[in-house]
Amino acid sequence: MTNTHADFVHLHVHTQFSLLDGACRHDELLDLTRDYNMSACAITDHGNMFGAIEFYKKARERGIKPIIGCEVYVAPESRFDKTSHGIKGAYHLVLLAKNMTGYQNLMELVSIGYLEGFYYKPRVDKEVLRRCNKGLIALSACLGGEVPHFLLSNQWELAKKAAAGAARLGANPTMTQEY
Repeated sequence: MTNTHADFVHLHVHTQFSLLDGACRHDELLDLTRDYNMSACAITDHGNMFGAIEFYKKARERGIKPIIGCEVYVAPESRFDKTSHGIKGAYHLVLLAKNMTGYQNLMELVSIGYLEGFYYKPRVDKEVLRRCNKGLIALSACLGGEVPHFLLSNQWELAKKAAAGAARLGANPTMTQEY
């Protein structure tokens, strides 16, 4: 193996802490990350950061840059609204901490999701995202994201409106930007 790093880094990974979705254990994930010469790896478990400290410590022990994130659930309206709006109550959004401020904001967002927005899952809303966005990078997530949801249902105008709304929050939903 060469000492050069791979040009690819995983930024959306679910571990065993994403219940019913992820099966990847930290040790195996980080060993493979090292074996493939990746310099960094992110974890973005669904709605929680339960494994963040363990992942951080184990990554650092292996000389891998840990990227702490979370795939949060975003309520379509207010986090206090306990109706589903036909989408099971939330869109997906991947958030990555780019520094300590981002990590602290991510912890606050996840806590708010459990304490104020819980409706089947811990949810945040755009109001709290506007308030706690410093130091965070947002990714459009998966097909469960707001823009993909509308695109998949051929609701082009709503997709454009959702993308424009994300842009007003400071995000480009198709690129990594500060949310």
